[in-house]
Amino acid sequence: MSALVPFLENRKEATQGSILEKIKVNGELIAAITCGILIFLGWLMDKHGSATSSVILFLLAFVIGGFAKAKEGIEDTIENKELNVEMLMIMAAIGSAIIGYWTEGAILIFIFALSGALETYTMNKSHKEISSLMELQPEEALRITGDYEERVHVSELVIGDLILIKPGERVPSDGEIVKGTSTLDEAAITGESIPVSKGLKDEVFAGTVNLNGSITVRLTKPSHETLFQKIIELVQSAQSEKSPSQLFIEKFEGTYVKVVLAVVALMMFLPHFILGWSWTETFYRAMILLVVASPCALVASIMPATLSAISNGARHGILFKGGVHLEQLSDLQAIAFDKTGTLTNGKPEVTDVLVQDDLSSDEVLLVAASIERHSNHPLANAIVKYAQQRLNEKFIDPDSIEDVPGWGVKARIDLIEWKIGKSKFVGEEAVKQFKNNKAKELAREGKTVVFIQRGEELVGMIALKDLVRAESKKAIDRLKKQGLYTIMLTGDNTQTAQAIASESHVQEYIAECLPENKVDHIKQLKEKYGNVAMVGDGINDAPALATANVGISVGDGTDVALETADMILMKNDLSRISDAVNLSKRMNRIIKQNIVFSIGVIILLILSNFLQVLDLPYGVIGHEGSTILVILNSLRLLK
Repeated sequence: MSALVPFLENRKEATQGSILEKIKVNGELIAAITCGILIFLGWLMDKHGSATSSVILFLLAFVIGGFAKAKEGIEDTIENKELNVEMLMIMAAIGSAIIGYWTEGAILIFIFALSGALETYTMNKSHKEISSLMELQPEEALRITGDYEERVHVSELVIGDLILIKPGERVPSDGEIVKGTSTLDEAAITGESIPVSKGLKDEVFAGTVNLNGSITVRLTKPSHETLFQKIIELVQSAQSEKSPSQLFIEKFEGTYVKVVLAVVALMMFLPHFILGWSWTETFYRAMILLVVASPCALVASIMPATLSAISNGARHGILFKGGVHLEQLSDLQAIAFDKTGTLTNGKPEVTDVLVQDDLSSDEVLLVAASIERHSNHPLANAIVKYAQQRLNEKFIDPDSIEDVPGWGVKARIDLIEWKIGKSKFVGEEAVKQFKNNKAKELAREGKTVVFIQRGEELVGMIALKDLVRAESKKAIDRLKKQGLYTIMLTGDNTQTAQAIASESHVQEYIAECLPENKVDHIKQLKEKYGNVAMVGDGINDAPALATANVGISVGDGTDVALETADMILMKNDLSRISDAVNLSKRMNRIIKQNIVFSIGVIILLILSNFLQVLDLPYGVIGHEGSTILVILNSLRLLK
């Protein structure tokens, strides 16, 4: 029991710390919700004749809901020495209270507090992207010094150090193999679905996975200059750049506040001297101006429409990380796709089995699969899976088997030696003569060919390919009908890229792309077409996703791709992109309607107030009524 007490205390402290952390992160949202509840209670009190209680509740709503925005506005004003929209909204709310309209002022605070909470939430989510990348880089490495091995932190490694990388471990830093051979999964860097066999003097990259053999690597770069680290820096750089819309809003903000406050200040004095208004009338009209000129309806023109569109998308398996990305979709001119796992299935599949005319393809396939089932290479796994589906016979147990790293595998069955592997492993001349050099034709189709040799005779070959998804072709065709130019970016060679591009119906392809190449191409496409989207699912796509105007990731993509992307398809159904573009166009059309209507109402109310034909109740009705109308118009997007 005594041992259990410290455990329970630690658990209690951890729980309390977790709760406090959640409150801290979601503080603005909690304040906005509390503000809304207080407004509702204050309204009820006012309806039941308890004016004092309602004022107290409205004051609490002002303080709780407006504290964060008021603090932000004051700090920004002091730092930039310029008034901002936050200050204008607070002043408008206070102006409403001064002339006795507490409800309107509190609602104004609530709307602004809610928008601030959503903005903070979005910013917190974006910070997770870099941490998602950092978690994939090993923290320790096994350094070899003479006959001595020691575990050291990656930051202690220097150029020239020898490190031992065992099967299943990630490469901690870029380097060159000096001992051993192995197969490495480089999908994190190149996006290739098929692992690469590497031996002496071959280069390896940080973040890639060693699949089978142990290798000794001499480091050629420090940990902070690796290709993997460059990916992290590219994401950071892309995320720090402000969008044109954001820059325009910031520029518009200062001008709008100055104009409104200047006009209100003039309204508090000039009409008394020029038009002969009484001081009471002058102040009354100035307060009405401050209320009706507050951009409540203008703000409501965008947020409810955006939230409605986001909810609509979520119901159809499309998630957006912010309204700005949804807004930009309607302006897209071009869209780039990663190949592996996005346009294709991401795994090699057997497409052709060719054998000598006097042999049975099933018998040769059975022998090949019986040998390959002793390997964990993805191509071998695909052959075994295909054989299991096609054949009903049991596999043969080889008398002996030998793996030849980088080339293939040798086995002996009933005193006959079999070889399965690359063309050079079985003889390139024999490959050319087999089936009239059919292997060359298969290679042009983007297929990887595995050759089978019995004794000294080439008896068959198996072609494999990462097949294009059937839905990818339909999705590309839909996007092209919408006027979008389609491009495929891939780490594959030109021959494979050309074959996949033709099958998937994309209009252009760019082959042999490393992550930094993809970013460069996205930047060039942005210069050429303006707004460009990038669709991907891998770590290697993260920088390009962040660089594009809209980054789109499929739901089964890596965590970092999901964190980096601006839009996520919960299912790998690319046709949803076309749906999202249509949704974006609907949203932007409604937003334009709302903006024109709200600005028109504000101008009408301001003119009516100046002509003294608008009393405060009608001003409030016009101001709040326009807000309700634009919200109702926005809610049409829920359908």
